Order: sequence, then C-alpha cells, then structure tokens
Amino acid sequence: MHRINPDKLQQSKWTAVAPKHKEKHFMVTKLVRDEEEKVVQVVLEAVITRREFTLPWQALKDDETWRMGWK
Repeated sequence: MHRINPDKLQQSKWTAVAPKHKEKHFMVTKLVRDEEEKVVQVVLEAVITRREFTLPWQALKDDETWRMGWK
C-alpha cells in the first residue's frame, strides 16, 4: 500500500495495473476538496484518450489497481 499525501497529488502520474479501453497511464488533473479544504476526491485523466473520471483519493493506495508513476 502506498503512503500518499493527498495535498501533493496534483499533476502526479499513475499506471493502471489492469488497463481498460487501452488506458494505462493517467495524470491527476484536479483535487476535489470538502468545506474544510480536505482532499476527498481526485480527477484522473487518461493520457491517451483524455477521458476523465473521479474517484476517492484513497483508491490510489490500492497496489492491486494502481502503481505510482508511469511504468
């Protein structure tokens, strides 16, 4: 499991362990914060298709789904 500082996720790069739709490499393009300014979600953009989706930032800790960096 990765140790992640949610405030430093902006522009970070991630690799999907099991790519779908040929989308393997992703970049965090936006941090979604709550009213207390805590990061609750991230917006990931697929590098090849530019498709975006939102997920809880804690999902990036899962080694079975995500790897830090582009590999």
